[in-house]
Amino acid sequence: MGALPKKKRTRTRIGRRQASYRLHVPQLNTCPQCHSPRRAHRVCTACGYYNGREVIAKEASTGQ
Repeated sequence: MGALPKKKRTRTRIGRRQASYRLHVPQLNTCPQCHSPRRAHRVCTACGYYNGREVIAKEASTGQ
């Protein structure tokens, strides 16, 4: 026989524990350089800028 709980766990205690397992919506901000949506505190994937500096060099697309 396995171990059994000594006391019943209340719905409040179970709910508090399960509250940390929810999905979080990512925080999106607009990039001040190109105005495309980007995640907070991350380099913009469209233009490569972060905090007013170019971190990732992006080449302009020529259409091909």
